Amino acid sequence: MNFFRGVMGGQAPGPQPSGAETIQKLCDRVASSTLLEDRRDAVRALKSLSKKYRMEVGTQAMEHLINILQTDRSDSEILGYALDTLYNIICNDEEEEQDESEDAVTSIPVSGKHKNVSAHDETAQKQADDLGAQFTETFIQDPEHVTLLLTLLEEFDFHVRWPGVKLLTALLKNQGTQVQGIILVSPMGVSRLMDLLADSREVIRNDGLLLLQQLTKSNAAIQKIVAFENAFERLLDIITEEGSSDGGIVVEDCLLLLLNLLKNNSSNQNFFKEGSYIQRMKPWFEVGDDNSGWSAQKVTNLHLMLQLVRVMVSPVNSPGATASCQKSMYQCGLLQQLCTILMATGVPADILTETINTVSEVIRGSQVNQDYFASVNAPSNPPRPAIVVLLMSMVNERQPFVLRCAVLYCFQCFLYKNQKGQGEIVATLLPSTIDANSISAGQLLCGGLFSADSLSNWCAAVALAHALQDNLTQKEQLLRVQLATSLGKPPVSLLQQCTNILSQGDKIARRGSKVQTRVGLLMLLCTWISNCPIAVTHFLHNQENVPFLTAQISENLGEDERLVQGLCALLLGICIYYNDNSLENYTKEKLKQLIEKRIGKENFVEKLGFITKHELYSRAAQKPQPVFPSPEQMLFDHEFTKLVKELEGMITKAVHKSSEEEKKEEEVKKTLEQHDNIVTQYKELIREQDAQIQELKEQVSDMSSQTEQMQTTITQQLSQIQQHKDQYNILKLKLGKDNQSQSNSQADGAQVNGLQTEELTQLREEVEELRKQHTLLQTQLGEKDALINTLRSETSQTAEGSAAESDNTELLKELEALRSQVQSQSTEINQMKTEREELLRRAEAVSSEAAHVSDGTHDAAKMAELESRLAAQTSETERLKEEAKSSSGGRAELEQQLASATSTVAILQTEKAKLQTEVQESKKEQDDLLMLLADQDQKIHSLKQKLKEMGETVDDEDDLDTRDQTDDDYEEDEDED
Repeated sequence: MNFFRGVMGGQAPGPQPSGAETIQKLCDRVASSTLLEDRRDAVRALKSLSKKYRMEVGTQAMEHLINILQTDRSDSEILGYALDTLYNIICNDEEEEQDESEDAVTSIPVSGKHKNVSAHDETAQKQADDLGAQFTETFIQDPEHVTLLLTLLEEFDFHVRWPGVKLLTALLKNQGTQVQGIILVSPMGVSRLMDLLADSREVIRNDGLLLLQQLTKSNAAIQKIVAFENAFERLLDIITEEGSSDGGIVVEDCLLLLLNLLKNNSSNQNFFKEGSYIQRMKPWFEVGDDNSGWSAQKVTNLHLMLQLVRVMVSPVNSPGATASCQKSMYQCGLLQQLCTILMATGVPADILTETINTVSEVIRGSQVNQDYFASVNAPSNPPRPAIVVLLMSMVNERQPFVLRCAVLYCFQCFLYKNQKGQGEIVATLLPSTIDANSISAGQLLCGGLFSADSLSNWCAAVALAHALQDNLTQKEQLLRVQLATSLGKPPVSLLQQCTNILSQGDKIARRGSKVQTRVGLLMLLCTWISNCPIAVTHFLHNQENVPFLTAQISENLGEDERLVQGLCALLLGICIYYNDNSLENYTKEKLKQLIEKRIGKENFVEKLGFITKHELYSRAAQKPQPVFPSPEQMLFDHEFTKLVKELEGMITKAVHKSSEEEKKEEEVKKTLEQHDNIVTQYKELIREQDAQIQELKEQVSDMSSQTEQMQTTITQQLSQIQQHKDQYNILKLKLGKDNQSQSNSQADGAQVNGLQTEELTQLREEVEELRKQHTLLQTQLGEKDALINTLRSETSQTAEGSAAESDNTELLKELEALRSQVQSQSTEINQMKTEREELLRRAEAVSSEAAHVSDGTHDAAKMAELESRLAAQTSETERLKEEAKSSSGGRAELEQQLASATSTVAILQTEKAKLQTEVQESKKEQDDLLMLLADQDQKIHSLKQKLKEMGETVDDEDDLDTRDQTDDDYEEDEDED
């Protein structure tokens, strides 16, 4: 233990060992110790010496440290020491010493971002970098070491996971391509690293972001895997949690990782768009009204966010993908949010510049986005269009150079494939639309075109050229623009003023003598008159233009003027190629003769080649955005380089062609035009027939729809008729039952009526008789009762003999008989009353049946009405059937017309194909004849030369023509004689 005290603690007495010896002893202890505590102490000592003795520890201890990682997996502490030691010897960054005690975990910074410290000695730093690369190469010689490191990253212990993340990041920095290849083929390698983003400890998550940044650099395969491991969702969540643009350096790391995943990776860009992640970018740009407090980190974050938007709509992407992203950005309101930042106050200059560039690419080539941008107004009083406000910045020489370039790019993108916008810009220059009370875009462009600032001249000329790009109508409209040069002088056209600046020697021309101004004006003129014969005629109408161009081309000027000579040659070549020979003094042939006499064809072509040979030409041709290191190098426009590439070869051929070749070409062109006219006529005929067929198809479809509607109506009416029939049958059955019951009730009523006349009278008489008998019996009964009472009283007073008692018994029997007779008569009376009441009820029933008979008459009327409606429905059904038959007949006739038209189209297409084959054959025959004529002319010429060399007299073609004419005259005279 004295040895460890010497290393870790105080110094022991006696001679001290050197660093290399100490490291060697520690390595032996690591390799030979059986106790885990001894190996742990030795590795801790190596870690403490790894920065001071980096070379020695790396060469002697690396193998032992890797063995520790493989064998001592159960002890997280020794693993952490080993990983820290490997990181110290592999990492090239100079860092401060970290406290490795147990309590140091709590003081770890949250950010996890390692910043490079500038070295005092560049040579020492270079040697350190080489040393780190050598140790990295040694470590990754066995790919299993990297796989082992990926396995260790699955450990949740902080002392293992964090050093492992840092070590893998250092390996990727030193040997990125090789380590990427090993991780790519490792099972679940990328997925293990993606799990770092879900770690709850922010320091590991943040260093995991740095690791993924290094992992995804320039490797499309790993970028796709990371994207499909749900990286976009996790990164956007982290950005939102950290405060979006107001967040710290973690937001910056997330944005850098997103840029790595999306830049030049069409698959990930499509996945980002399809996942609706563009919509989640909108809240990033919701900047408040108070824009005074912009921290440096916020500026950096917002700058990266704008770059992320530009990656999705970059002009280098496929047009379909770019258009889809532009549409999504407009629909989710992202473009509107960017325009709000564009017009806001207090925004830093670099953010404003990048916002202008971003808006430019979001609207480039998208008609909907361009129309929206044209409608944006600046919050000024009175409100001005955003385009006008931006152009004011572009032509203002006090604005920063990068901002002026960004405005020019925005204006170019606004006019790209936007003929509507081009027309609106040119219209602001026309006399009929000029408003003296407001500043228009056209006025600003003219002001910049003729200002004293050469950069404003160039920007305005290029901007105006983009308003004419591929738009023949606006080129002709711009010829109408008139400018007032000074008081008392007549106005001159814009074309004339541009040529005056180039050719005249007054004050304006001296300003235009600057190369940048002259290049801008020449580019504008070339764009203006190309593919526009009317503009060429206007340009040549000025007698001073052609002599000026020939003088410029023929002079031997310096290097700076070579570009101007090349552009003058291009302008003169355009005047030849697009010349319609309407001016006798400047026809194609005369201009070519002028070039041959004054300049020389070879010299002209050489001067024309100065444009493409210029060093700034290739830089401008690479991408549409005008990016220049300094204003002096701002000479070429991207769209103009395309025009030069297109015209250079055609102008060279046009200059070298002879008049005979041109005549032949014109004849061929006329023949082709005739054929084209015939083909065009047939095309028009086919179009007309197509239109007729389409119209017939529409009629057929309309008739079909009408037929379907009629069929539906018929079906509905048939169902209604069936319903009515069913109702009719039900009513009919019901009516039959009612009639039967009515007949029965009528019979009963007749019987009742008969009883009323005879039987009722008889019954009443019987009832009266019974009443009388009842009254009589009641009287007799009363008398008998009185007699009985008298007898009882007498019986009670005196008791008589047996004779009297016998008489009394007989009287009692007679009394009982009378009582029974009275009761029977009472029952008969009650029975008669019951029969009477029943007869009365039957009479009332007969009266109610009579009323029911009147209701039956009402039902019969209702049935008659239903039958009439049924008859009407039946007639309507017959009528609809007749209409359906007629429509089906008309449809058949239309189908016959369609079939005949289709056959006619087929015949015309066959004839068209025949004509096209005939045109091709005639072209081929003409080419063959031209070749034969050329060969014959060459042979004749060579034979003439041989005859001349042999001393023979050979007549030229002119002499032969004269002789032939004389012979013809002589023959005519003889005929007259």
